[in-house]
Amino acid sequence: MAQITSLFVTRLYRAQLAELGAPVDAGELAQSCIVIAEDDEAGQDWSEANGYPGYTSYASLTDLPWRFPIFKDLVAALDLHVAAFAEDLEFDLEGRALKLEDIWINILPEGGTHASHIHPHSVISGTTYVAMPDGASALKLEDPRSSRMMAAPPRRKDAREELKTFVYVVPQVGDVLLWESWLRHEVPMNMAEDERISVSFNYSWG
Repeated sequence: MAQITSLFVTRLYRAQLAELGAPVDAGELAQSCIVIAEDDEAGQDWSEANGYPGYTSYASLTDLPWRFPIFKDLVAALDLHVAAFAEDLEFDLEGRALKLEDIWINILPEGGTHASHIHPHSVISGTTYVAMPDGASALKLEDPRSSRMMAAPPRRKDAREELKTFVYVVPQVGDVLLWESWLRHEVPMNMAEDERISVSFNYSWG
C-alpha cells in the first residue's frame, strides 16, 4: 500500500495573548496605540513618504517597552508565547533564549494594504491584534515553495489547508499569531470603515 507523508512542515502559532498567564490591559493597549500614532510626527512623516497607508511606528520608535508600561506588559506576554512556539519548533537554542528585536504599531485605515514581505534577520515574527472591526483584513500567508512550483497546476479551491498556495487567517482581537520569519505574508485591503490596529514584532537568537 502506498504511503504519503507530509515533510518540511510550516508551523503557525495562534493563541489568545493572555492565555499563558501574563495579563495585558486590552483597553489601555488600544488607547496607547492611538495616542502614540497621533503624537508620533516622525512616524506619520515616514508612513507618508514611503507610501504606507495609515500609520506605522516601525521606523520612528524603537523603544516602546521603555516608553510605555503597557508595552512592557505586552512583551512579557509575548516572551511566553515565543518560548512556547520555539519549543514546538524543536529549536536547539544552545541555552540562549529568543529575544525581542523590535516591536511596532500598525494602524491601517479603510482601503489600506500591506504588501507581501518577509522579515529577514529574525527567527520568529508575529502580530497581536488590538482592533479588528467587521470587514478588517485577514492575514494572508504564502506557501514558501511558490517560487519553485514552475509548471505545477493550480490547487483545487477545496484543497486541504496544508496544500493551499495561500492561507487566509482571520484573527480576533487579543489573538497573537507567530510564524518563522522567512514565511512570506501580507495584509490585503482593509474593507472595514474603521481602522485595523495591530502590534507586530520580531524575535532574534542572540
